[in-house]
Amino acid sequence: MPSQTFAQFYNLGKHQYELDFVDVPINNGDLPLFIDPYAISKRNDRWSVDCHNKIVSFFQRALDCIRKGEQDKVHYMFSQLKEPNETRFGLSHERPRGRGIGDEQADDLSHALTESTAVRTGLIVDLEDCELLIDGIGRDKISDLTTNIIKANLISYTADQCELFNIPTHDLPVGFVWNFETNQWDSVSAPLPVCNDRKVILVPKAIARFDSEFSYTEYHQHFVLNFLQAESLNAGDSLVRTLKNGEKRPPTKKSLKENHPATKSYLYTFTKEHPEVLQKYKRSKAEKLKDITNEELAVLAEQEQKYDFDGAKAKLDAIPTGDTSADDYHSHMIGVMTAIFYPHLIHPHKEHRIHNGRKRIDIVHENAAKDGFFLTLPQNKNVPSAYIFSECKNYSEDPANHELDQLSGRFSINRGKFGFLLCRKIENKDLFFQRCKDTAQDDRGFIIPLDDEDIKLLLDLKKQKKEREINSFLGECFKKLVS
Repeated sequence: MPSQTFAQFYNLGKHQYELDFVDVPINNGDLPLFIDPYAISKRNDRWSVDCHNKIVSFFQRALDCIRKGEQDKVHYMFSQLKEPNETRFGLSHERPRGRGIGDEQADDLSHALTESTAVRTGLIVDLEDCELLIDGIGRDKISDLTTNIIKANLISYTADQCELFNIPTHDLPVGFVWNFETNQWDSVSAPLPVCNDRKVILVPKAIARFDSEFSYTEYHQHFVLNFLQAESLNAGDSLVRTLKNGEKRPPTKKSLKENHPATKSYLYTFTKEHPEVLQKYKRSKAEKLKDITNEELAVLAEQEQKYDFDGAKAKLDAIPTGDTSADDYHSHMIGVMTAIFYPHLIHPHKEHRIHNGRKRIDIVHENAAKDGFFLTLPQNKNVPSAYIFSECKNYSEDPANHELDQLSGRFSINRGKFGFLLCRKIENKDLFFQRCKDTAQDDRGFIIPLDDEDIKLLLDLKKQKKEREINSFLGECFKKLVS
C-alpha cells in the first residue's frame, strides 16, 4: 500500500510546512524520530516548560525511591510504561509495533536504574544522563519513557490540532496516564483521531528529533579522550609522542581507547572522578541545539521536498472577500502563519476561548522564539508575549477602530499584549498604523496589520530563507507603533 500521511488521510490539503505537528505515516510503519527530554528542557514556550517540569518530577521521584530502597514504589512507577505506538515514532519499518518499553522491558528498565551505581551515588541527575552512563538504556527507551510521562500533554495537544482542522475524534481508552498530584497511574479515556482502526497521538514537530542530543560515544570520543590526551601531555607520561624536531604530541585516541574504552561502565568511573567534563559536554549541547526543519520532515515523510510558496500566494488571491469565504481565509492563514513563523511560533489554536467563552481569538500561537523579533518582544521591548494573537478579517474594505478594539480587548499581561490583524487590503496604511499607534500609546497592546501584500512578501522571504529580513520587516512595523 502506498505511504499515506495523517494529513492526506483527512484531506487537510496542508503541506508539512503548514502543520505544527509531524505529519506521520499511518500505514507504513514508524518514522525514525525520537522525543528527547534534553531538547524539551531547553525550550521556553509554556507547553514545553510544563512537559519538562513533569519529566523532572517523575524522574526525580523515581530516583528518590531507588535511593531510599523503596522497590515496590519503583516497580509501580515503571509498571505502566507501555510502548507508545500511537505517535508512530521509533525504529519499526513495517506496522508500528514499538521497540521501547514493553512489560518485560519495563522491568528491565526498572532493574537497570535500581542496580545502577550512577543512580545510587547521585551522579545521574536528569533522564537524559542515562544515555551516557547506564547500560541498556539508549535513545529509544529514553524517548519512549519521555512520551509516556508527557502523554497527557500530547493527548491535549492532539485534541487542539483536531479542533484546529476539524478532524473527527472518538472518545477512546488511552491506557494509563501519570497523575502528578496523587503520584498514581490513572486509566483514562480521551478524544483521539483514528486512522485505519488505529489511534493516533500527534507530536509537535518542535520537539521531534532524528536522534537524542546526548550520545555516549560522542561524549567518549570528543570530551573524555580529549581530556585524557591533555592530561597525558601535561604529565609527560610514556604515551606522549616526541617528533623529530622535539615537539611533544599527545597520545593518539586509538592508543588511549585500549585502557579507556567507550563503555558506559567506564564513562561512569571517569565522570565520577571528573564531573567537570560532563558539565562541559552538557554546555556544548545547549549551544548547538537546532530544531528539526520542515524540509527534513517533508523528505522523511516522502512528501514533495519543497513547499509551494507561490501556490500559497495564488491560493490567497483565489479566496474571495466577504463572509461566505471567511472560513476559507481563516483556514488558509492558519497554515500560512505556521509556514512563515515556525519555529518561532508554535502550537496554533483556532478560535481560542477566553473570558469563560464570551470572547474568541481567531488564531493563537505560543511564542517559542530563541532569537529574532519574537524573542526581543519580551526581552528588549518589555512586551508580554507568551502568546501571539491573530485576528482574521476577510473584508473588502479597510478594517477600522472596531477591529482594533476587538483584538486589543483579548490582550492581558498573562496571555500577551501583541498580535496581528490579518486582512485582505489596507488602502491607507499610514492612517491605519496611526490607529495602531494610538492603541499602543493607550497601553492597550501592540498590533501589527498584515494585508495580502505583506503576507506575500513574507512568503517570498521565507522561500528565500531570509529570516533576518523577516525580522527586519516586523521590526520596522513595530517602530511605527512606538516612534
